[in-house]
Amino acid sequence: MRCPVCQHTNSRVLESRSAESGKSIRRRRECLNCQHRFTTYERIEFVTVTVIKKDGKKESFDKLKLLRGIVRSCEKTGIEPTELEAFVDEIEVELQGRTQREVTSAEIGEIVLSKLVHISEVAYIRFASVYRKFKGIRDFVDTLNHLQNQKNNLDFNSTSLESSEISPDTIDCETPATLATSS
Repeated sequence: MRCPVCQHTNSRVLESRSAESGKSIRRRRECLNCQHRFTTYERIEFVTVTVIKKDGKKESFDKLKLLRGIVRSCEKTGIEPTELEAFVDEIEVELQGRTQREVTSAEIGEIVLSKLVHISEVAYIRFASVYRKFKGIRDFVDTLNHLQNQKNNLDFNSTSLESSEISPDTIDCETPATLATSS
């Protein structure tokens, strides 16, 4: 690290601490040549994710643009802004973790919908109406029916799991003692 005063390349670290909510490390350094103290920050360098739009144009992934769209769909639902920021951070981490550096806007939309359905059904419908470009009431009805079917399937699966638990009252079997007395 170069000293901002004398441009000497050797310095020693005096103090290190986490900064920006754990997203970087702040280091206080001292130049070994002129003893000038300065601060540096160390951050993870994210590789740019490129979004391929529906019209074929490409642009860099914009976390704030995604957040604005999600915030709009979550208006008046009672979801905290910090929860929405964490939601978008989670999506960004998922995109950064992929081996491919290009992702379609359709893939991002489906990721948002798959996560949003668990947070708020109203926000899910709002986001879907813009993302999927609903043309009329039929699109809303189809999406609501799909959402209801998903919910019914989840309710059915959890109910069938509860009813499949084995209890002594539901078992009708003969023990060796009952076999001996009935013969």
